[in-house]
Amino acid sequence: MSSSTALGLQQVIFDTDPGIDDAMALYLLARHPAIRLRAVTTVFGNASVATTTRNAQLLCRLYGLQIPVAAGAAMPLLASREPEFPAHVHGEDGLGGQAQADGGLPAPDPRPAHELICEMVNAQPGAITLIAVGPMTNLARALRHDPGIVDKVRQVIVMGGAFGMNGHFGNVTPVAEANIISDPEAADQVFTARWPLVIVGLDVTQQVVMDERYLAALQGRGGQVGDFIWRATRHYQDFYSERDGIAGVYAHDASAIAYAIEPGAFTLRAGPVRVVCEGLARGQTIQDFKDMGHHARTAWSDQPVQQACIGVHAERVLALFDQAFDL
Repeated sequence: MSSSTALGLQQVIFDTDPGIDDAMALYLLARHPAIRLRAVTTVFGNASVATTTRNAQLLCRLYGLQIPVAAGAAMPLLASREPEFPAHVHGEDGLGGQAQADGGLPAPDPRPAHELICEMVNAQPGAITLIAVGPMTNLARALRHDPGIVDKVRQVIVMGGAFGMNGHFGNVTPVAEANIISDPEAADQVFTARWPLVIVGLDVTQQVVMDERYLAALQGRGGQVGDFIWRATRHYQDFYSERDGIAGVYAHDASAIAYAIEPGAFTLRAGPVRVVCEGLARGQTIQDFKDMGHHARTAWSDQPVQQACIGVHAERVLALFDQAFDL
């Protein structure tokens, strides 16, 4: 057993597509004393994988992290699904126009993301938590590469999906959330794998709003980080102001990190989860959380029971992120 495991620290591989909210989540991972961040793996999503990998390297340098950054999937599992990058949400550079490098960056880790995940999980069975806040393609590739990792991860936490709780449904279509619809086949494989998994979806992340006053108060804190986050969220806030009429941003990815650190801030619901992969409802996440009163076999039959977050103490999540600037 490693010393970090003995001390109760969670060892985390962060699978991400930075992304403004990803940048905020990574800072919480980097700063919180309960977390030992082992590696960052990147995936297409908020921008191309070349851009998200560069952003991850820039953020690691800004946050003082010296850990592997491994590039992952550039497209969904099905080659016929062309990725679409939401520049209107995160900016052309993925970081609200703030992805500025004043020098060269080291080369990414030579391993593809899914191989790095498998190697680290196999090296320390029962120790690694996987936190994925982008499309689930790297996790699905890892499952294909080595199905045995399902018995060796400590936990999988994903930000994605929407189940209609608290009035929250899709944010790309009426039923589909962005990370899921980006690669629904991958998400369905991840949700039906027999590993312990928690889904932190729009049902809770859109309950946690970092308003303009909260974001402005980050300025001047954490060295350059608070100012960086304030500048990056200007583009992000403009989008949410126009679309949803909120004077702030949703704490999507930071909520997934908050669950890892303080799960008691969330209410869970158990049941198998499947993803609709074709047709009008493509990308919808559906949980079978109650006995439907019959014995007919369904798409959820014999699937593993997973946990979906359906409630959150928003003030606890906001406090957790704010406190990261004082650690």
